[in-house]
Amino acid sequence: MPTPDHHRPGGGFRNPWPAAELHGFADFLKWTLIERRRNPRRPDPDPGKFTLADPSFIVPRAAPEQLTLTWVGHTTFLIQIAGLNVLTDPIWSQRASPVQFVGPRRWVPPAIDFDRLPPIDAVALSHDHYDHLDATTISRLAERYPAIVWYAPLELGAFLKRRGAREVNERDWWQDGSIGNLHLTCVPAQHFSGRTLGRRNKTLWSGWVLRSGEHSVFFAGDTALHPEFATIARRCGPFDLAILPIGAYEPRWFMGAVHMNPEDCVKAMIQLAAGQDEQRLIMTAAHWGTFKLTDEPMDEPPAMMRALWAQSPYKDADLWIMRHGETRSVG
Repeated sequence: MPTPDHHRPGGGFRNPWPAAELHGFADFLKWTLIERRRNPRRPDPDPGKFTLADPSFIVPRAAPEQLTLTWVGHTTFLIQIAGLNVLTDPIWSQRASPVQFVGPRRWVPPAIDFDRLPPIDAVALSHDHYDHLDATTISRLAERYPAIVWYAPLELGAFLKRRGAREVNERDWWQDGSIGNLHLTCVPAQHFSGRTLGRRNKTLWSGWVLRSGEHSVFFAGDTALHPEFATIARRCGPFDLAILPIGAYEPRWFMGAVHMNPEDCVKAMIQLAAGQDEQRLIMTAAHWGTFKLTDEPMDEPPAMMRALWAQSPYKDADLWIMRHGETRSVG
């Protein structure tokens, strides 16, 4: 079989689209050491602006025909679907960093206390960056819930197994898996990977589609806008929910190749309509309000998202910008 376009000929992975050129370490230094001096960051709000809601997920599990979504923070969600409890990109540490004394610190604590989690049946991971793949949280989950079924993009299995994960399933783009009556598909994303400079793009990045007999969720992971959203919709849709990342987008010249902004999210929703067959699609905002990663103010992504949504053809009720800890249900 021919090598997929997103596989590098010499090993590792790449974004296969012409407009997906990534910036290197020299550009990172230009941004952080030079541009920030010339263009100081706009002020952030008081962290107290981000208040916690009281989660109302169903314990121990929701009924198979129910779909609930609880935002823990960033891209960590508790999804109750197909009678199972699924976590995406779980991180309960205080910092998105290899060490806990330096690095991006949480503005908002995890909105579900770890000891209040329901029994976790499955975890879906998007890639290996520290704000999405947290070693301490992986170890805690593996110890507390040893029967978890783990789904991850290619080449992340060894990392998970070293931290106690038992049933690990690596998938390439468009490959499938299942647990009980839940079907999972690994889908394309435009991003990159690497936890150290020498490990760039050695592991794959992805989104995930979760489908039961009654419901379907598209978790985009961490991604820029790319040409495959319509293909994902046609192959895996229709969806009830699309969880899209709305934050960590400034400066655009540096972040545009790896992170969507609210304008990109509206464009992605237009692409996703290709597979909806007129079914309602709710967009849920992720990747904002938890870790300070880039230059835009922490409260700008939801404000911009609401403003652009109001100018779009979509209904106000179909945009979910949730409070940390908030639980919502579909149907």
